[in-house]
Amino acid sequence: MTYRNPTPTVDIIIELIDRPHRPIVLIERQNPPLGWAIPGGFVDYGETAETAARREAEEETGLQVELIEQFHVYSDPHRDPRQHTMSVVFIATATGTPNAGDDAKGMDIFESWRIPSNLCFDHDKILQDYWRYRHYGIRPRLF
Repeated sequence: MTYRNPTPTVDIIIELIDRPHRPIVLIERQNPPLGWAIPGGFVDYGETAETAARREAEEETGLQVELIEQFHVYSDPHRDPRQHTMSVVFIATATGTPNAGDDAKGMDIFESWRIPSNLCFDHDKILQDYWRYRHYGIRPRLF
């Protein structure tokens, strides 16, 4: 019998705590699907989600992050057009100047009022949930 399971991924909402309004870092993807995305990627075999989050944040932004909390898990089978993934989303903090790396075409810093409209995957939903949590303390619903 062959089993088909979702692939584990992580996404890291990085708040820059040394700047006014605690803006977040987004990357512009170099590979399809194209557009802006929360830094993140696949969890390697033998790696914890937390280790993957710190690794992916550094690879994609050059920042050493401190993971503050596990925010939510997003598992809609259609969240990634390439395959079924489940993402553990973390909120992290960092200081300094991020630099695009790894598979990033570009990178920028965004406040809540100027998030780009061409977000990849389900990152528009993730960021809506995040801003609602940050501004009103309301966590995403589980069901």
